[in-house]
Amino acid sequence: MAEEDYGSFVDWNQMGELAKSSGPTKVDCKDLKEFKQMARQGHWAKNHKLRAQVYQQLIKAIPCRTVTPDAEVYRDLMGSKATKKTSTFIPLPEFVDGSPVPRYCLKAEAVASAHRVISCLAGQFPDISYCPALPSVTALLLHFSADEAQCFELVSRMLSCNEPGKRLLDQTYLAYESSSMTFGDLANKYCPAAHKLIVATAQDVLEVYSDWQRWVLGDLPFNHVARVLDVYLVEGYKVLYRVALALLKFYRKNKAGAQGGQAGQQQQDSEGVRGDIQAFIKGIGSTVTPDKLLEKAFSIRLFSRKEITLLQLTNEKSLQQKGITVKQKRRNVQLALNPETFSSEIVSAKEMRDIWSWIPERFALCQPQLLFTTSNHGCSLNRFYSHCEGYEPTLLLIRTTDGDVCGAFLSTDWEERKRGGNKVSFFGTGECFVFRLKPEMERYEWVVIRHPELASSIKAQGQQDMASSEVQNSDSQSLQQPEKPAGDLSPFLSARHFNLNSNNTSMFMAGNFDSIIVGGGEGNALYIDSELNHGRTGSCATFDNPPLCAESFQVSVLEVWGFQDTMAS
Repeated sequence: MAEEDYGSFVDWNQMGELAKSSGPTKVDCKDLKEFKQMARQGHWAKNHKLRAQVYQQLIKAIPCRTVTPDAEVYRDLMGSKATKKTSTFIPLPEFVDGSPVPRYCLKAEAVASAHRVISCLAGQFPDISYCPALPSVTALLLHFSADEAQCFELVSRMLSCNEPGKRLLDQTYLAYESSSMTFGDLANKYCPAAHKLIVATAQDVLEVYSDWQRWVLGDLPFNHVARVLDVYLVEGYKVLYRVALALLKFYRKNKAGAQGGQAGQQQQDSEGVRGDIQAFIKGIGSTVTPDKLLEKAFSIRLFSRKEITLLQLTNEKSLQQKGITVKQKRRNVQLALNPETFSSEIVSAKEMRDIWSWIPERFALCQPQLLFTTSNHGCSLNRFYSHCEGYEPTLLLIRTTDGDVCGAFLSTDWEERKRGGNKVSFFGTGECFVFRLKPEMERYEWVVIRHPELASSIKAQGQQDMASSEVQNSDSQSLQQPEKPAGDLSPFLSARHFNLNSNNTSMFMAGNFDSIIVGGGEGNALYIDSELNHGRTGSCATFDNPPLCAESFQVSVLEVWGFQDTMAS
């Protein structure tokens, strides 16, 4: 085959340093770990031809459906249009949701080529119902294709990927929306300062985070997004999350720097915040190099791909249960907390809205529903259980007689405690967290979120404790053995019952006839007695928190809130 020209669609005047091909001219590596490292370091980033060849090789290695349209299909369908250069723009399909074809460093007439490729893809993939990233991906790959047909084949293979547990492009609204919710969950956990800025400035946080894919595939300058593509084609979808989180961190830093360390807290229309982020990312080249962006992205210690996949599936299931599978007018999350109708003796509507910004995205569409309050239902643990059982998750709020306010987000139904019999049996998931609102506002999440290396020790600890329990009886703080092997469950999302020692970092919530406990391991974050009158708080290994108020306190009011799905039929 004659040497292919991978730059026929490229406007080399726009390519800057990338127009000067330099560096290695081949990649000789068969070790995946080494190949990943080469991608991250930009081994082929300075040689356009080599980069194109690597992309061809990587994409052709993607496991695909048996029948995947290739370049010949495109030539047959398009005929002379496949080779003839024309400036005629074919309208983009509805499923791109108005996303334009970014020009990047393409010749002006090459944008029309991208339109033709996308139009042909729409005809060959009738099952695609929502894919706003397609114009950007097509435009990117056109830079590294010899002709339209080759670009068509590359994108087809990405759309046809059928490797279990792997996906490259969202192709339904359900997948896209759940990925936006997942990004919100990740931002909440791994970029708390940036997330706090978005909550403070945008009326609808979910609407802002719905742009996360466009930040990477659409708004980033070509030099930056090409470096992302280097790694994305090797490591997959998780890279997009990493880069978007890094962009969010840089955006917050930019806002704080622009305002003398005080990030603006003036709330504005979500469209204004979205436009501000978009403008920052489009101009990021003046302050952040592509390598610096990737360095920041890979310095974030995310959960494993398996954990993120489970979170994505959980969010998908939540949307399906709400009947949200196609695009519809987005509900403003602020409407879930109407200050005119919301009433609590412990928190204001604004304070509840701040708490709402911490909870997992799949519950953010719900309205708060008061399940129990000591003011109306009395100070009885039995009544607490009877009003709260059957609901998950729940939000526990406490105001002390000193005026301090603290509480906990509890992921699991309190009825789960019954599996422990009369023993104190911890249960729950890594989505639980504790917090205080007064005297100052602070949240304390599962310690494993900040220290992911602890997750790998959970199974080992469980095995050790199971072995020791065969020799001696457990004390009152020991926990039930899991019904499934610990390694088969997600430490983040799955409810777990351990037979573990008191130093374990996965002791989320517990209860029996004489107390309720939140957080365990070398102390309890919260302990409330059977009369819901007196309590204790201290540091604990699970949340790595300080005392949430005075270490010994008296309860003035205790409330439990559920999450009412107003969108369910």
